[in-house]
Amino acid sequence: MRQAVRVAQPGWLAVWVLALLACASGTVRAETAVDWLNRAATSARQLNYSGVYVYHHGEHVEVLRVLHRSDPGGEQEKVEVLDGTPRQFLRINNDVYCHMPDGKHVRLERNAVRRFFPALLPEQPGKLEEFYDIKLGGSERVAGRVCQVVMLEPRDAYRHTYQLWLDKQTGLPLKTRSVNDNGGVVSMFVFSEIQIGKAPDARLFRNDMTGKRIQQASLDKPGGLAWEVAPPPGYVRVQEALRPLPGKKSPVTHMVFSDGLSVLSMFVEPIDPQAQAMQGLSAEGAIGVYARQVDGHAVTVLGEVPSQALIETGNSVRRK
Repeated sequence: MRQAVRVAQPGWLAVWVLALLACASGTVRAETAVDWLNRAATSARQLNYSGVYVYHHGEHVEVLRVLHRSDPGGEQEKVEVLDGTPRQFLRINNDVYCHMPDGKHVRLERNAVRRFFPALLPEQPGKLEEFYDIKLGGSERVAGRVCQVVMLEPRDAYRHTYQLWLDKQTGLPLKTRSVNDNGGVVSMFVFSEIQIGKAPDARLFRNDMTGKRIQQASLDKPGGLAWEVAPPPGYVRVQEALRPLPGKKSPVTHMVFSDGLSVLSMFVEPIDPQAQAMQGLSAEGAIGVYARQVDGHAVTVLGEVPSQALIETGNSVRRK
């Protein structure tokens, strides 16, 4: 007697085949490390959040409170230093107001290129792949929330390794850490408490200028003083300004170079014969410093980057 053979219904068979094809083609896939970075960059700028975080750099520790509000008018951000010298920063879109400790002056930085934690990533994080190997780590908890760990390991000796802990629900960075080639922690930001989704009251972002004077943090871009600089691969000039600095007789040329994540600054000023000139490589906490003299000017390069990046940038400076 012939045994009956059960044949799958065509409808179920088609669904099963389509599912296999979708998986094979990559239509259904897990988020990649770059996908996570894209979420992180967007969430830090577009979400409403408030919290307290700790900034470790070298042997120094600071506790800060951040309030971030996003609405049709753009971004508003308030950062307060909760210990040591009282400082307060207020960002209104790309303008940053720093209320000075004396309570009488406010420094204004227009078109600021650097943002406060947790908005440390560029708008297009995928470009970082040229200089970092970006990969996923495990899952860990930060401030009571489950996070996806993402690691960015440098492809050369001009930048540190970065580790990011991104909230799995929103993508918001809750912790970041930079590590040198010896495995030592250079700096770290980490939230101790965070509230995501609720917009801080708009009244908290009022910029009270009563009885205060505004000081421009930068003047017009220098025209008569021009320098050629060749920073390491990946670092591009993102800002150039003439800045009045405390204790300096004349404004100082300031340039900022970044690869989108790592940042270094360079200052150029006429040599003051009355002041002791700094030479060579040194450190101020977690910040490396390299100084030399070029054509009667003092060149100082600094940043939380490997020494090789500072030295090569400083040594490349030539007058046009």
